[in-house]
This record gives sequence, C-alpha cells and structure tokens, in this order.
Amino acid sequence: MALPKLPLLLFLSSLLLRAALGEIFCDDLPKDLCAFSIASSGKRCLLETYLKRSGKVAYLCRTSEVIVERLADHIETDECVKACGVDRNSVGISSDSLLEPQFSSKLCSTSCYLRCPNIVDLYFNLAAGEGAFLPDLCAAVRTNPRRSMMQLMSSGAAYGPVGSDMSRVSFTGAFPPAPAPIY
Repeated sequence: MALPKLPLLLFLSSLLLRAALGEIFCDDLPKDLCAFSIASSGKRCLLETYLKRSGKVAYLCRTSEVIVERLADHIETDECVKACGVDRNSVGISSDSLLEPQFSSKLCSTSCYLRCPNIVDLYFNLAAGEGAFLPDLCAAVRTNPRRSMMQLMSSGAAYGPVGSDMSRVSFTGAFPPAPAPIY
C-alpha cells in the first residue's frame, strides 16, 4: 500500500524543493512580475495575452527562448522599473521606444544605466538589432537628444564593435559600456 503514495510524495517533495531553492519559473509568475524577469534557466520571461471564452483579454507569463548569459533567477526591482521608465505590463518589447526622448533619457540616466543591468542588457540588444550601439546612443542623449534619435533612425546608425574585444574600445562620457550583445 505504500507504493501508490510514493509518486505523490515525490511530486510534493519536488514542489517543496523548488520553493526552498527559490527557483524562478516564468509560468509561475504573476502578471505584475513577469516582464523584465529572468527564469532560473537564464531565459527571459515575457508577458502574453490571450482571449478568454468570455471574450475578455487575459495575461500569461511565458518563458521565451532568449537566454541571458550573465543573469538568472532575477525579478526586476520596482526601483529599476521606475528609474528606466519601463512598464511591467508590457506585452512585447520594441526598439521603437528608443526613439522616444523621454524613454531614452530615463534608460540612459545614471540611476538606470549604471544600476539596472538586466534592463540595459535587454535594450542594448534591441539597439544592436537596429544597428545602433547603446553606449553611443546614451552619449548622444546626454549631449543632444534630437541628434541621438536621428542617429538611431538613420541607416548609418552608430555602429558598435560586433564580435570584437570590448576591452580595446574606448568610451567617452560618464558611462561604461553596456554588456556585450547576447546572440
């Protein structure tokens, strides 16, 4: 009779172990913590919408295929969300926000750029996908915000060292380089 209880005991033990280890699984996160979180596997969490039978829109937290190499088990702090000007209720993230002067000034601010590596890494990669180099964009934001938007919109956007040794690149300004893009 003890045998049928063994699978149940093992299942409950695995749940308790998961909770005790503090592992983060995107599918377990509530809507309010999903965006800008990273699962224990190192994969980014993303907020998705779906239509309920009632016709109402509902939200689910899912695991994306995007891996963050230097960060896992991370739920972004409220301080970083506020400092960087991002929204936890974001469904999908676009590089279009980099064209908004208010957003780019918050992202490039000291309180975000130097203290919120998860958000900076995410937008570093989005900018790189557009052919822009986030440290150059932030330098332009500090000196001339309108010029920075034109740089990003132009086809000759600020090119960064792709696949090069980041230690040989010199940067001007108060900010160190953002993390290397993750491909």
